[in-house]
Amino acid sequence: MCGGKGTRLESPHEKPLHPIGGTPMVDRVLAALGESAVETTYAAVSSNAPETRTHLESAGVTTVETAGEGYVTDLMNLLERPEISPPVLTVAADLPLLESPVVDRVLAAHSDGTGSRTVCVPAALKRRLGVSVDSRLEPDDHLAPTGVNVVGTTDDSTAMTDVYYDPRLAVNVNRLEDARVATEWLRSPAAEGN
Repeated sequence: MCGGKGTRLESPHEKPLHPIGGTPMVDRVLAALGESAVETTYAAVSSNAPETRTHLESAGVTTVETAGEGYVTDLMNLLERPEISPPVLTVAADLPLLESPVVDRVLAAHSDGTGSRTVCVPAALKRRLGVSVDSRLEPDDHLAPTGVNVVGTTDDSTAMTDVYYDPRLAVNVNRLEDARVATEWLRSPAAEGN
């Protein structure tokens, strides 16, 4: 999902193209997906980020146009497309620390292919890392959604919540301070151990 406006980031770049450690965030996410068990990848783009669309298409990534009205609205519109059918793993382009083992762990938790999953981290972890906590899962306000979800094949309206204590899922880059934390994490010995 890379079609948002990214106004909170205040970057001279479109949000998905904001560099972390010299590499656009969206490229880092695509690398994690490419090394994982994910079979097909689509990039949800919009008129909010035309340079992102060009960047992705020039790299051979299949793009799918959305209205750019927000994560949930754009996702619901994507699921109406015939080429996209559940189960679907959705990943926000602002997770530059994401790695394939994390993606595979989420996929393994959804191995039955039914239902839906919302991947969260404790809000306390985000605060400890020094990154913004922009949304919380209701009614569990101590949990923050990560931007990784699985939309299952059933119409069951109850999604399971998976909680991970993993900085690679906790660092969503929504502000310049978040980008600084992500860059520092990539340079740290802790990043090498994951």
